Amino acid sequence: MLAIDQGTSSSRAIGFSAAGEMRAIEQQSFEQIYPAAGWVEHDAEVIWATVISTGRRVLQRLREERLATAAVGITNQRETTVLWDRRSGAPIYNAIVWQDRRTADRCSELARAHPGAEAELSRKTGLLFDPYFSATKIAWILDRVPGARDAAKLGHIAFGTIDCFLLWRLTGGRLHVTDATNASRTALYDIRKGRWDEALCEMFDVPLHCLPEVRDCAGDFGRIDPSVFGDELPIRGIAGDQQAALIGQACFAAGDVKSTYGTGAFLVLNTARQLVASKNRLLGTIAYQLKGDVTYALEGSILSAGTAIQWLRDGLGLISAAPDVEALAGSVQNSGGVYLVPAFTGLGAPYWDPGARGAIIGLTRASSRAEIARAALDAVVYQTYDLLEAMAADGMRPAMLKVDGGMAMNGLFMQRLADVLGVPIQRPKIAESTAFGAACLAGLGCGMYSSWEDIARLVKPDARCEPHAYAERDAEIAGWRAALRRVRSS
Repeated sequence: MLAIDQGTSSSRAIGFSAAGEMRAIEQQSFEQIYPAAGWVEHDAEVIWATVISTGRRVLQRLREERLATAAVGITNQRETTVLWDRRSGAPIYNAIVWQDRRTADRCSELARAHPGAEAELSRKTGLLFDPYFSATKIAWILDRVPGARDAAKLGHIAFGTIDCFLLWRLTGGRLHVTDATNASRTALYDIRKGRWDEALCEMFDVPLHCLPEVRDCAGDFGRIDPSVFGDELPIRGIAGDQQAALIGQACFAAGDVKSTYGTGAFLVLNTARQLVASKNRLLGTIAYQLKGDVTYALEGSILSAGTAIQWLRDGLGLISAAPDVEALAGSVQNSGGVYLVPAFTGLGAPYWDPGARGAIIGLTRASSRAEIARAALDAVVYQTYDLLEAMAADGMRPAMLKVDGGMAMNGLFMQRLADVLGVPIQRPKIAESTAFGAACLAGLGCGMYSSWEDIARLVKPDARCEPHAYAERDAEIAGWRAALRRVRSS
């Protein structure tokens, strides 16, 4: 199975065997575009080029080993918004990335203009008024690109999250389709009724006919045009990256929870058939949908996780490579009272403050590179703690947390998670949980797997950290909360 894993900072293609073994992997990074403070964009054509180049190299390696590709699965950075012209297939503007905050004022205007609308939005979609989601991004592009609104009225403009844009291109423009997990992140899709909501489209000023057809996560998503990879490969699975990681970690039972640490960090808890209405600013979302049956999840979103480590490397020059942060942070016993709040593009759950900005607090003459590195790691730990506390307040306290993503390879970070959260932390042997989840959906869609049990048998633990009590924990958390208060916009 070929997994296409299109992420925020890179695109990867991975060939998985039916036993979950990685047989080939290719990765290609691409430029992040920052046109203004709080704005984040990607060139969708560059994304397409990296997906094609990595996919071709992996397929070539599989052919050299005489391994046939049964099906393709796609997973993607969610919420990131692309609008393109159906006639040419060309994007009409750069992709606006999930981290982007340019529509924060518009979200506030909508909340003021429609009293009670956020409660209705939450009831239908599980989401909130926030620039994180796709709806206000779509309207922004339509309003700013000359002629876009008129072209949309004529049916020439298509919207899609990254999966949808890739599917359109891969199938030669034959399919304008997404899956239920990606649809659930737009703020336009009623996750209870399983359909685009006309009232929400009207409120956000998004033409209904720009939106794609929504399908199950595993099934028929067409075939790849032979001009792309040389073979007419069937696409049989699609899911947003965090839902794919939930599947790749075999979180199939109610109460199973995982946290993926990439550019951001996303804590997702399986709630089975129950859509939980959070009283603590967490999100209800679709975990996956098979044969029309929906499994829901409760999610907390951290906007900056790996971004903080990248900033230490690229912005401050404190480390030369991201993995170096473990040794540097581990060279001191603690952060020495230094707190780094990585609100580079605001704060996500449970704060939802797009106006917050980052800060380093508590510096003294004794502070060094090591204390700042330790504070960066701890910031992600503390944000995860805040999410677990919000989940506990909603009546769900996990007994264990499964982790994956680049930061999960950091042993110091894993132990800090265990100690501060007070629960065991477990990392799987299959490190690429997100891509593996996409491969699993492709396997389900093509009949290679017949059930979740087939997949669960493939997922084994690689490392586990048990929590250790320490006297300074409560004081450290109190210090983090004080630092948060100093950066909040209100």
